Amino acid sequence: MKFIAYSFACVLCCFASTGNIFAQSTVGLTGQRDTSYGNYPAYESTKKTHPFIKLVNGFKEPNVAEEKNIVYTAINTRKLLTDVFYSKEKIKAKRIAFIMIHGGGWRSGNRTQHHPLAQKLAALGYVCFTPEYRLSTEALFPAAVYDLKAMIRWVRNNALKYNIDTSRIVAAGFSAGGELAAFLGVTGNMPLFEGTNGQPGTPTNVNAVVDMDGILSFTHPESGEGDDSKRTSAATYWFGYPKKGNEKLWEAGSSLSYVNSSTPPTLFINSSVDRMHAGREDYIKVLTANHIYFEVHKFDDAPHSFPLFDPWFEPMVNYIDGFLKKVFN
Repeated sequence: MKFIAYSFACVLCCFASTGNIFAQSTVGLTGQRDTSYGNYPAYESTKKTHPFIKLVNGFKEPNVAEEKNIVYTAINTRKLLTDVFYSKEKIKAKRIAFIMIHGGGWRSGNRTQHHPLAQKLAALGYVCFTPEYRLSTEALFPAAVYDLKAMIRWVRNNALKYNIDTSRIVAAGFSAGGELAAFLGVTGNMPLFEGTNGQPGTPTNVNAVVDMDGILSFTHPESGEGDDSKRTSAATYWFGYPKKGNEKLWEAGSSLSYVNSSTPPTLFINSSVDRMHAGREDYIKVLTANHIYFEVHKFDDAPHSFPLFDPWFEPMVNYIDGFLKKVFN
């Protein structure tokens, strides 16, 4: 892990040089929100191959309080927002915090994507957060990591308000969000990826990870990222560099490079699309060698966007709830 981090620092220094070899592409920094991925567009696309699916919309949970558009950090004048969902029931026991990171190829999607999941988990007693983060139309890697580390700091600093147990914070995510959740899990308190957003000195480690179809490695043979032959891949936009010739950077941006004995317990929930769990088996080998608890659940007939649809939504909620009860109780 130290070697990878050192390599990444060296690579960044090289990329900061003025040489043409390391010229970073900013063509993806359009400053315009990419709305190509969202719940309804995903539904319209997916029902062509899975006509039986039903889009899961928001729930009316009478015992769940919702707070919207809360500023959790700011980068200059740019305010980053989160929504919060929690049970109205007053209890003495401190609650588990569940940070749900949306997908969309690090370029699209939005924080409302998983409101239904947050509502359901809040009804079960979790305090759920759905933060936004800077996408690759606005800032390149590792800006999103810095943002989400600030989110973890904010959760810790607001633990008293929401009755949160700061030793039970979960990073969860779907697709690109799952990749980011795993990356948060393996880089907690790592200076290279901390950033300066939020209150300094507050720990950024999490205590469990839930990865829903998020890749563990950008450079693994199973990964489809980095193929720019037909169009620029999502990861190429996010890194600002193509994979060819910049493999060390792409490796340094992969969770598989850092998994070790301090990695938190991890739940993998996967679709039938094998490339969306690239590096998972190698990752699990490290967890197993270090006696770290994990679970793997695969929906054999599910499309990539399964967290948004029935019939997989309720089983997904049950897997998450069951896993966290095992880990924390």
